[in-house]
Amino acid sequence: MKRMTSGGGFAALRYTLRMARRVGFWRLWQAMRSKNTCKTCALGMGGQQGGMRNEAGHWPEVCKKSLQAMVGDMQKGLEPAFFAKYSIAQLRRLSPRELEWCGRLTSPLYAGPTDSHYRVVEWDFALDRLAKQLREVAPDRHFFYASGRSSNEAGFLLQLFARLWGTNYVNNCSFYCHQASGVGLTQSVGSSTATISLDDLEKTDLFFLIGGNPASNHPRLMTTLKNIRRRGGHVIVINPVRELGLVNFSVPSDVWSMLFGTKIASLYVQPHIGGDIALLSGVARLLLERGAVDSAFIEGATEGFAEFRERVLALSWADIETQSGVPRVTIERIATMYQDAKSAVFGWTMGITHHEHGVENVRAIVNLALLRGMVGRPKAGLMPIRGHSNVQGMGSMGVAPSLKQDVLDNLEKHLGIALPRTPGLDTMACMREAHEGRMHSALCLGGNLFGANPDANFAREAIEKLDLIAYMSTTLNTTHAWGRARETLILPVAARDEEPQATTQESMFNYVRLSDGGPPRLIGPRTEVDLITALADRVQGEQAPVRWRELSQLCHLREMIARVIPGFEQLAEIDRTRQEFTIAGRVRHEPHFHTPSGKAHFAALGMPELPRDERQLRMMTIRSEGQFNTVVYEEEDIYRGQERRDIILMAQSDIDRLGLAVDQRVRVSSEAGAMEGILVRAHDIRAGNAMMYYPEANVLVPTRTDPQSKTPAFKSVLIRVDPVALPAEIPGRRQPLALVRS
Repeated sequence: MKRMTSGGGFAALRYTLRMARRVGFWRLWQAMRSKNTCKTCALGMGGQQGGMRNEAGHWPEVCKKSLQAMVGDMQKGLEPAFFAKYSIAQLRRLSPRELEWCGRLTSPLYAGPTDSHYRVVEWDFALDRLAKQLREVAPDRHFFYASGRSSNEAGFLLQLFARLWGTNYVNNCSFYCHQASGVGLTQSVGSSTATISLDDLEKTDLFFLIGGNPASNHPRLMTTLKNIRRRGGHVIVINPVRELGLVNFSVPSDVWSMLFGTKIASLYVQPHIGGDIALLSGVARLLLERGAVDSAFIEGATEGFAEFRERVLALSWADIETQSGVPRVTIERIATMYQDAKSAVFGWTMGITHHEHGVENVRAIVNLALLRGMVGRPKAGLMPIRGHSNVQGMGSMGVAPSLKQDVLDNLEKHLGIALPRTPGLDTMACMREAHEGRMHSALCLGGNLFGANPDANFAREAIEKLDLIAYMSTTLNTTHAWGRARETLILPVAARDEEPQATTQESMFNYVRLSDGGPPRLIGPRTEVDLITALADRVQGEQAPVRWRELSQLCHLREMIARVIPGFEQLAEIDRTRQEFTIAGRVRHEPHFHTPSGKAHFAALGMPELPRDERQLRMMTIRSEGQFNTVVYEEEDIYRGQERRDIILMAQSDIDRLGLAVDQRVRVSSEAGAMEGILVRAHDIRAGNAMMYYPEANVLVPTRTDPQSKTPAFKSVLIRVDPVALPAEIPGRRQPLALVRS
């Protein structure tokens, strides 16, 4: 497959035309310009300013991810005959992409203990069966899980129902993505979200992009990075792999960039996987030795500096260079660029959080920002780049194992009752309880629970031991094929732009957006709010301290949220004012922090041990350019020049060292599992490291987690790569089964 020379550009336009032909140009244009928040990443496109605008009002703001998600929701509906013809075993033969493009779910589906196929059932049957399960099972034998694609309103209702029913076993997908960011930021600055606004990012002098690939995963961010470079600012990219779109990107909405491309990285640094703390500590040591720190800020607005300084200065350069994989001369260039910048923003993604020391990675980033007073001032700060359109809103709404104390107090006062105080369980803890047979059932609000879990065999076994699991979904995914309990329900839900009532979402810049919804495309799916309130009413009825059916009218629900969730007071009037807003108290333009002392905290960190023998590589799972989270829209990865996904990308020097050859078939193994017949491909990645596609490679990822955030180490897996006795030639690409619609 021919490799591109720039990300975005005419390839993005050609893809747009392909998507438009799939569903119709006019239909797609109308859908994209509707007043609804984007369904993909949390950068904040859409809302009341109209489709394809960000929260600053810039137009056009659109990317391939937005188009893919929209076209996926515009598919034709699956007929009952589909499930009568094709068994669950046949669905397991499909790739993630093939499952996504089968079509939209329109009718409730059920599979019992002896069923080989899903069968269509009535809504009353599905809800009555789920309600019966909840009435008969103890609250601490059931868990609730939510993705980041749902609305604030649906998330609030889910956690409210769980707690009124009697459990804190409620969590969301952030435990498998950015939970380490929330924990690390809270420990350091007292708040779990970004400290900046979009305007701060647009005006900063220097942007650190650490452990992320927004060219593929958050393409609209590339417009901002283009703007930074164009006005003379700099972008430092820190990533073990050299990603094409972070070197050069052609922004389709900008004529000059489209024609000639835009250089993104001013400096591209490739550390070892897991070497970020060593690298950042090296930069910090140089700043300390040069006296290039903001002493007044450190003295007046921080704590723990002395211990941090002592720890950093005690590190040897030999250890820093060995652990990071980056030579001192390059670290000196980073330090000089940072030292010369008048303002800086630090952004990071799951390359930082998906480690057993993910929280410490985040705190190392905060340390570097605090050294020069780059938090608590305009044009500077901290920015976790969240990958799902409302995952931050899920956290704000209390979809977590424990409520913040002020939210708990407000909710109890509003309802006049005491809520459960038993400890909640994070996502992995719930899966472990299920695997041990101590969990009986689960309800999933969107997402792909099986596909999002490490150790795919463990995840399948855990779900199989449940008596019942229910999934609220728009399309098929690997969970429906592999995440089957003794009884399984699939409940089709409406997409965000099909809701009959307006809903709200929260961007990664703490900005609450209002989505108008729109007419239904299909007959059958119900809204998430409708399903949650209908289920809660069946389970609790008149005994509930709330009237569930009344809360299905979202204006009433938003009034309740405004009373309960600090910072969301304006939500009570949003139906009347249509006024979107920034959540109060989160953007930090003054050096005062939400910690008990009002000061930010330095962390004295050690460098994590990263052992491996000469036959091992450290592997990270990755998303392709044609993918969003677990949803695979295209098999090829055009930016990396790959036409398939059953591959391992390695440095050429490692291929030679291990006695392998490009396009040779190998066995990739870890302590968790193995994958046979994987093809070796060469790529520009730091030697000693490798990468494979998620979620397919989840079978290799152990279930160990960061002890503080409970986030699995998807980005740091020790593997062996061994040749297998299979034909060396590459067979033709596996064709989709006949059931898959183009």
